[in-house]
Amino acid sequence: MLNLRHSQRGVTLIELMVGVVIIGILFAVAGPAYNGWIQNQQIRTAAESILNGIQMTRSTAVNNNGTARFVLCGLNTSSWEVLAASATAPAPTASLACGAGSNAIAGEIRMQERSGNEGTRLAQVTVTPNGATTVTLNSLGRVATNADASAAITQVDVSTPTGTRPLRITVGAAGNTRMCDPSALLAANDPRHC
Repeated sequence: MLNLRHSQRGVTLIELMVGVVIIGILFAVAGPAYNGWIQNQQIRTAAESILNGIQMTRSTAVNNNGTARFVLCGLNTSSWEVLAASATAPAPTASLACGAGSNAIAGEIRMQERSGNEGTRLAQVTVTPNGATTVTLNSLGRVATNADASAAITQVDVSTPTGTRPLRITVGAAGNTRMCDPSALLAANDPRHC
């Protein structure tokens, strides 16, 4: 006859509690690292988006043999739009990314726009010079004077409240753009360093 007492298998309450405690410790240790990773990804996404927007502006200006503008929709946001001069442009419409604060003027068409809520809601943007929101590029792809005579964007720093890897986008007078890491942890001769 088979002894049922020895053939039953299972987990005791103590073994179950030990497993729960181990999982809790893993979550407590991994949680902050995961949160930091998410914020660093949002920094990278926002910085790459802004970099791509400026590069698209340059490409549009050169291809259309005219001017194009990259406009950040406001202070401390990663929302932007690319506007290009066009002889056939209809009256500017409201921007999805910038809302009523769109910067389109008569004679321009919106080539592309991006909302900062698209995966980068925690990203904080700091622009140099302070208060600048626009960079205008001419038909040669070089930085031109903004139509409103405001200072052109020369640098954009992207970070989050607790992110550990801020990124910087620089715009040279020739219209060249570069994304780099301003962290002091990188060696001065590291190609990623600003």
